[in-house]
Amino acid sequence: MKNYNIAVVGATGMVGRTILKVLEERNFPINNLYLFSSAKSAGTSMEFKGKSYIVEELNNASFDRNIDIALFSAGGSTSTKYAPIAASKGVVVIDNSSAFRMDKDVPLVVPEVNESEIMKHKGIIANPNCSTIQAVVALKPLHDKYKIKRIVYSTYQAVSGSGVKGIDDLKNSLANKPNSFYPHPIANNCLPHIDVFGENGYTKEEMKMIEETRKIFDDYNLRITATTVRVPVSNCHSESVNVEFYNDFDLADLKNTLKDSPGVVLIDNPEKNLYPLASLANGNDEVFVGRIRRDESVDCGINIWIVADNIRKGAATNAVQIAESLIKNI
Repeated sequence: MKNYNIAVVGATGMVGRTILKVLEERNFPINNLYLFSSAKSAGTSMEFKGKSYIVEELNNASFDRNIDIALFSAGGSTSTKYAPIAASKGVVVIDNSSAFRMDKDVPLVVPEVNESEIMKHKGIIANPNCSTIQAVVALKPLHDKYKIKRIVYSTYQAVSGSGVKGIDDLKNSLANKPNSFYPHPIANNCLPHIDVFGENGYTKEEMKMIEETRKIFDDYNLRITATTVRVPVSNCHSESVNVEFYNDFDLADLKNTLKDSPGVVLIDNPEKNLYPLASLANGNDEVFVGRIRRDESVDCGINIWIVADNIRKGAATNAVQIAESLIKNI
């Protein structure tokens, strides 16, 4: 098997560290590994497969070497500046920010859902929003079989989705210390406010879910609405999703479809109080689904509960899976 030269941009951040962990766990075929960060974290020593690596400061010359794939997780402004530079040097960028997701020339990919889009790249591949990724893994097989008419997303998103600042705010809030990141204390609260509000009253996070789902499904007529909520949970996003189909379904058949779908784990036994929990999804790469039941207010609808680790499947693991798919075709 050929080995590849891999760069991780934003290596010292929460997602960057998890990318390295996932690359090691999945034994990704690496020849040379390069780690990049801002000047603040440059010089840090990091371990990978028992070897120490010094983190370099990211600059305009960072990609003037033989790098095959660069996994970016350093924020939108960094990606906007440096991803095109990397791509111009022949590097394939897998970007975890929102910078390129809605660019018509950039594939937006979840491998279980639309892997065939990967090789349409022009040097940059976008990793979707964490809350979108877990939703579409569960919904795509149902869309293929019954054709979705409308989606109502209601999310319950962990503070790790805000990075270290969100985790610190929860710790401080639980200790009755002032919050410094969220607009209100997150302990004992659910904040219906993720990212900035737009003129239409929706937050940027809500619009990401709406627009990204349409792009990934390549169905821009899908009717979708969303309410995204930050909750006092450390890690793993939960979602209540209401779906209306064009075609009717047998509920047992629908559950079997999900059970047999790649990347999905069905936990749905209400009699035994078994359903997806953040504590079960934590540290795992699968998308957990349950609480599946008919929406009796419409002819062809269901309610479904979806939980996944937002740092792993919602970011790091999905990016590594894209890289794995990519090298099958390089």
